[in-house]
Amino acid sequence: MGVIRTVGRGEILAAVADEAPAIEHLLIDLVQAPTLLGEERAGQQVMRAAFKDLGLEPRDVPLDAELLRTSPGASPFSWSVDGKTNVVATWGPSRPDAGRSLILNGHIDVVSPGPTDMWSSPPFVARRDGDWLYGRGAGDMKAGLAAIVGAVRGLRRLGLVPLAPVELQSVVEEECTGNGALQCVLSGRPADAVIITEPTSLTIQTSQVGVVWFQVILRGRPAHAGDAPIGRNAIETTFPVISALRGLEAELNAAPPPPYDVYEHPINLNVGMIRGGDWPSTVAAESILHCRLALYPDTSVDELRTRIEGAVAGALAGLDGFQARVEYDGFACAGYTLEDDSPLVSALSSASEPAIGRQPARIASTATTDARFFGLYAGSPAVCFGPHAEGIHGVDERVSMASVLQTAQTLALFITDWCGVERE
Repeated sequence: MGVIRTVGRGEILAAVADEAPAIEHLLIDLVQAPTLLGEERAGQQVMRAAFKDLGLEPRDVPLDAELLRTSPGASPFSWSVDGKTNVVATWGPSRPDAGRSLILNGHIDVVSPGPTDMWSSPPFVARRDGDWLYGRGAGDMKAGLAAIVGAVRGLRRLGLVPLAPVELQSVVEEECTGNGALQCVLSGRPADAVIITEPTSLTIQTSQVGVVWFQVILRGRPAHAGDAPIGRNAIETTFPVISALRGLEAELNAAPPPPYDVYEHPINLNVGMIRGGDWPSTVAAESILHCRLALYPDTSVDELRTRIEGAVAGALAGLDGFQARVEYDGFACAGYTLEDDSPLVSALSSASEPAIGRQPARIASTATTDARFFGLYAGSPAVCFGPHAEGIHGVDERVSMASVLQTAQTLALFITDWCGVERE
């Protein structure tokens, strides 16, 4: 496809740089909207306003629980999605079928900040310190959403429009299922490329693991603490179960396949929550472990589930008076890989170099993202590319504002090269 060039790269970089104050202002507004699971509405209102400010018409894509659960990409979920919506807007095209289409995607939801007294400042109050902007979600991944808007602002500042559709997506529930992105796939049209602006430290993420969330429900036998030997303590039984799951984790890390062989420990088990017992002087009758375990792109979710259930059963073998079952709620997703020499990766590499001063590395991620939905179920090649962030899912999460601007500049150059642009 011949790209229509009406401005130079330097002019585009400068135009996006002029939008740096607007990018920061938007990011501050987003961070200060605490968009935890079930509370995404305030953040989506900010994104609607941002899309309108671009001169676009935002539209809602509501989550449809029945439709989501029938998709081959579905994860099990026990909560209600009634009233939840993605916010999307389409820019262009000025000439139908003249260029290659693009989706720019980011998620609005964030994870809990944990104990807030561990933070240097309130997690939902954006704080700037030098190049860093602090706050829950600053890096993961509201900075990416701000960069998407900044890229479009810069191109519109120059009076440019794309020759093919560029769809901007702000989605919900990335942190637990990916229901938001999946709904966009089910309700929308495929694109010739998808870029998700996760915080990749200005590298191109071409591969990602799959993830399974599971619960191990352990039942013992309650008794008075004075008669503890006749009881069966379900809390204490979590110890051999966790040990068995750690054994499975070690097996999965024994010989990582490419591209994960660059990691010493790419498959991680996380015991994220534990609940058990109901009284200090009663032997605990029940304990529940909430866990996360990853899988390689060439492994199926069903295969990993079978191994998880086998590990739990093995841990209880020979222990009388205990019962265990494994349940699944939340992530149950396959991994995804896009070839390093794909046209999308090559084009994004070329667009990145003027903005970041180097060819970006290609990486495989030990986490999962919404890229899998577009690549596996929509036939749209997808990668992640975004700013440098630290402390995501941790304490004092922060993002480099210089890298946010570089992300926005890269996206603007990519739109120019991939979609083609012309003067309005």
